[in-house]
Amino acid sequence: MPGDYREERNTMKREVIRWIRGALIGAAAVFLMGCGAGSTPVSDQAERDVPVQEQPESGESEEKTPEEVQDAEEKQGMKENREEVPKDGVYTVTFETDSSMFHLNESCEGRARLTVEDGAMTVHIPLVSKSIVGLFPGSAGEARSVDESEWLQPVTETVTYSDGYTEEVYSFDVPVPAIGVEFELALIGTKGKWYDHMVRVSDLKPAEGEAVPGEDGGAKAAAGKKAQPQTALENGTYRVKVTLLGGTGRAKIDSTARLTVSDEGMVARIVWSSPWYDYMVVEGARYEPVNENGNSVFEIPVSALDVEIPVTADTVAMSTPHEIEYTLVFDSASAEPAA
Repeated sequence: MPGDYREERNTMKREVIRWIRGALIGAAAVFLMGCGAGSTPVSDQAERDVPVQEQPESGESEEKTPEEVQDAEEKQGMKENREEVPKDGVYTVTFETDSSMFHLNESCEGRARLTVEDGAMTVHIPLVSKSIVGLFPGSAGEARSVDESEWLQPVTETVTYSDGYTEEVYSFDVPVPAIGVEFELALIGTKGKWYDHMVRVSDLKPAEGEAVPGEDGGAKAAAGKKAQPQTALENGTYRVKVTLLGGTGRAKIDSTARLTVSDEGMVARIVWSSPWYDYMVVEGARYEPVNENGNSVFEIPVSALDVEIPVTADTVAMSTPHEIEYTLVFDSASAEPAA
């Protein structure tokens, strides 16, 4: 009997424990289900707790570094100083550099010749000697990385100083990206080392003897825009405007020429600004001066008006004679009967 009682009590105890365990498991399940329905998973909550970086409103930019601010200011300054590309034609400009060892030849009297053709600008710069053997529109580092064929190559030019002394120097034709804005122009000397330099072309003025492009027929021709040939002048003698292009930019002719029209054609009287021209070549024929004293004067044939006429003039002002290529344009709209 006592054994049966103990066994019954142990059985009841096991049943109670099992019931309590089941109740606890059930309660825990209900609790967890309730929490799951009304709470946010830890990962989602963590995501929500991370501060969200405010995005700049449309039109606003992120804060810039001092270097970026300076670069933006420099670009803005360049934009404000930049002048519009001039119309096609020939001009004179100042050519400024950051070095006293790199500058225009003094025979240029502080002005270089700028040519604009189809919107592309090129400045012609005679230097002081032959010590600079190459230029590159960019940095010295960029110049070192390209083939020599991409350098700006020099051309030997004879300059004449105010005292009459002549000298051979190197000159370069340099592309100009903008007027009034500094740009990089690296140079290399005879020792083979590249140097960085900044240059600027500014103070644009029409070249002497050049009308402002677009203002009259002669200016249009000077700008390289060929008009229709005009030969409708009646026989007689006229005074017409003539434009000289090419050469070094220092030579000049009288801006008005005497033009004789006859059944045999047109002949123009060209008066140079110096006595050193000893002959001219037009359409393969050679013409000698018609005067013996004073500035050189030639009478040459004119095939048509309002078109570019290539001519060659030989000068003996240098140590050896030099033939120089020029272009003449005669303006028909300016023709007036000679007095």
